[in-house]
Amino acid sequence: MEEPASSVRAVLESRAISYGTMVNKTQTAELKQHEQERDFFCVVRDAFRVFAQRSAAALGSAWAFTGAVVVILLWLVTGPIFHFSDTWQLIINTATTIITFLMVFLIQNTQNRDAKAMHLKLDELIRAIKPARNELVDIEDLSDEELQKLQEQFRRMRKRAEADDSPSRHVDPETAEPTQSSRPVRPA
Repeated sequence: MEEPASSVRAVLESRAISYGTMVNKTQTAELKQHEQERDFFCVVRDAFRVFAQRSAAALGSAWAFTGAVVVILLWLVTGPIFHFSDTWQLIINTATTIITFLMVFLIQNTQNRDAKAMHLKLDELIRAIKPARNELVDIEDLSDEELQKLQEQFRRMRKRAEADDSPSRHVDPETAEPTQSSRPVRPA
């Protein structure tokens, strides 16, 4: 009697293993197919993101600034050789215009990604902290009037905290000493 039970268990285990292998193969095949079917624009967007991040890191370095200064100095030194001609001036004007035009897109892409990441991190903090107001999540989508109302609300809260001598986190910038309203709360 024990042998049939163990043989049934062995059959079920072998089927489970083959099923697991089949599922893994199916998932792998689906992932490969998804990669192949990726939209052309998705591939371009990902490639531009990687290019923009690497370019921003490289072009925002001290070495890139030093290189730009060297190029300008070389251009200035060649001025007398070319008799400060219009072509000589046109070279630097054209080069700087093209570089500036392209850098605008790289900088904007990098700043958009950084801002989006920062907003998501702040949204997560707001959601995680119980006393925080969840209405402040996605605050960047509010209109200017709504932002102004919120700013005024925070200004009133700060003044009320200063007036009733409740704890505040304000520090005098000149002395780096806590202001009167930043006294610690005394335990009850």
